[in-house]
Amino acid sequence: MFTRLLLLCSLLVLLLVGTARAQDLLTKRNGDEVAVKVVEITPSEVKYRRADNPDGPLISIWRSDVFLIRYANGTKEVLNAPPATASGGVPISTAAAHTAFPTDVPTVNNQSPDDAILDEPIRLDGPRIGFTILSANVLDKARESIPDLNPFLTQFGWQFESRLFRLPNGVSGLVEFVPLVGGLEQGKFLPSVSGLLGMRGAKGFEFGVGPNITPLGANLVLAMGTSFRSNGVNFPVNLAVVPGNGGTRVSLMLGFNARHR
Repeated sequence: MFTRLLLLCSLLVLLLVGTARAQDLLTKRNGDEVAVKVVEITPSEVKYRRADNPDGPLISIWRSDVFLIRYANGTKEVLNAPPATASGGVPISTAAAHTAFPTDVPTVNNQSPDDAILDEPIRLDGPRIGFTILSANVLDKARESIPDLNPFLTQFGWQFESRLFRLPNGVSGLVEFVPLVGGLEQGKFLPSVSGLLGMRGAKGFEFGVGPNITPLGANLVLAMGTSFRSNGVNFPVNLAVVPGNGGTRVSLMLGFNARHR
């Protein structure tokens, strides 16, 4: 009986030790330690999930706030020097620390976790294919200069996208430039150009607004959509509405792109 109890306790200890070792330990520059699972380290952030909630939300903190990370395999990575202290153990002010230790990694004053990250320019360019439906009034006006035009037009083109900023919660600011050619199935060549300024959420939902220029004139375009991601490739689906010219044009566009700098 005693032998069985001893074996059970030994197995329990081994299980607890294995669990403890399966986590990373993040030490902040203020001395706080957090048991985590590090997911990604970027030039600006450290992204992790808490070890006690491995399926929980992805948390981001500024890299400049992290002193070191001890990984589960025993290795460690020093990201920044700890805060400087005076001989009595009292922390030196940020300004004084920078004066005394000019080679330290600089901290950013008055920085909030909600501040935008601006140092990662990202481009997501790629082809677009879809169709446009013209309302009756828009079709009548278009037929004044383009006879025999049908209300259903195929569209082919390219989307040029740049990310302006990204927040730690995943929300991004975008600017897009989309040239298209429509009507090829009817033997027509109908160019259009749209410029959009918009936002994309952490889960891929996006919306934007901007000018649209076609042979019919200039109007405002409103667009919304989402993106699906698979194996590093994004598959955007967008719905665009152009009110004006006495009616409305509605377009549905599909495509794909991959991240590059």
